[in-house]
Amino acid sequence: MALSNFLTFQLLLLLRVSSESSWIAGDVSQIQKNLLESAKSPDVFDWMVRIRRKIHENPELGYEEFETSKLIRSELDLLGIKYRYPVAITGIIGYIGTGEPPFVALRADMDALPIQEAVEWEHKSKIPGKMHACGHDGHVAMLLGAAKILQEHRHDLQGTVVLIFQPAEEGLSGAKKMREEGALKNVEAIFGIHLSPRTPFGKAASRAGSFMAGAGVFEAVITGKGGHAAIPQHTIDPVFAASSIVISLQQLVSRETDPLDSKVVTVSKVNGGNAFNVIPDSITIGGTLRAFTGFTQLQQRIKEIITKQAAVHRCNASVNLTPKGREPMPPTVNNMDLYKQFKKVVRDLLGQEAFVEAAPEMGSEDFSYFAETIPGHFSLLGMQDETNAYASSHSPLYRIKEDVLPYGAAIHATMAVQYLKEKASKGSVSGSHDEL
Repeated sequence: MALSNFLTFQLLLLLRVSSESSWIAGDVSQIQKNLLESAKSPDVFDWMVRIRRKIHENPELGYEEFETSKLIRSELDLLGIKYRYPVAITGIIGYIGTGEPPFVALRADMDALPIQEAVEWEHKSKIPGKMHACGHDGHVAMLLGAAKILQEHRHDLQGTVVLIFQPAEEGLSGAKKMREEGALKNVEAIFGIHLSPRTPFGKAASRAGSFMAGAGVFEAVITGKGGHAAIPQHTIDPVFAASSIVISLQQLVSRETDPLDSKVVTVSKVNGGNAFNVIPDSITIGGTLRAFTGFTQLQQRIKEIITKQAAVHRCNASVNLTPKGREPMPPTVNNMDLYKQFKKVVRDLLGQEAFVEAAPEMGSEDFSYFAETIPGHFSLLGMQDETNAYASSHSPLYRIKEDVLPYGAAIHATMAVQYLKEKASKGSVSGSHDEL
């Protein structure tokens, strides 16, 4: 009788262990279903919403995300997730799983924009002139949601999930700085998600290869000789020179670019003069350039046109291709294998119609710094619906449909689990490893 009871106990213990490990070892569709259900549970959903709203009320600009970073770290502490801080001033890198290869990364950006919020609601920005007008508060909430789900099953992970909370995405190259400080050490692949007001709710958009253009800025000071408007012959007019420069810059796209190779040059700033009857000594112009290919050549042609057109009009010009330290951003290029994996995951998780093939975009994203270093995949998660119009990113009227948060968390978690599962099945766990 004692032997029988012992065998029964052993059998029950074996069944329990088998059940716990089946979360990863079992059917892929069931794993994905479990992840999505977890993300949609009131416990996780309400928690993500609270975090997102708290961040939204207290927006911080690039490299100033100290309170945002503190909030993230406090949540990681409560979840028992180890992390490294600071990275790139305010950035955080968390680790879930074995601490051993393979390593796969999930990224969210944290910074806000210098915009005065025009949306009147209970959780409006409390900081004058600052707003989360690009959804980064939602990105942080979704990654924390994924972290919460994955941490609950950390013993089942077949490798390590790296959580990258990145500062200064909005033109300040936060991804580059994190990369320089070792954010991608040992990491084999990285995934990023951006909320999209133009993609239908419950659908995700992506494409293989070049997805978003590289981008840069320029600023030029055209200097002449000022004087009274009544005697222009005694002046060297920088206004006229600047006008000629602006028109000539448009020829870079219309006359020098292959029509099948998209490029954009935009002059968006012209400053100079403060009186109706006085020709100023100088004019300052500035703008952006965007391209998928030939970026460096385009920069040089912009510089040539500005300086030589200024000379034609007897003016001098100085050109700065990195004003205020804003470095050019490379194009965002999606790895083909990761794109295929993402497409399958989205369809399995949200339905066959949930994946949308995206068109290339001339907007830029500094996730590109990660994706040019290791295989990467960047995607858009839709929140547009038929009942509400959502303003575009960087608008003072920008809003988030919070019902989208569980989808983002589930996609993040599923991509990481699926990547590690496939790597383990191929037996490709190799290479050196440093202790976390």
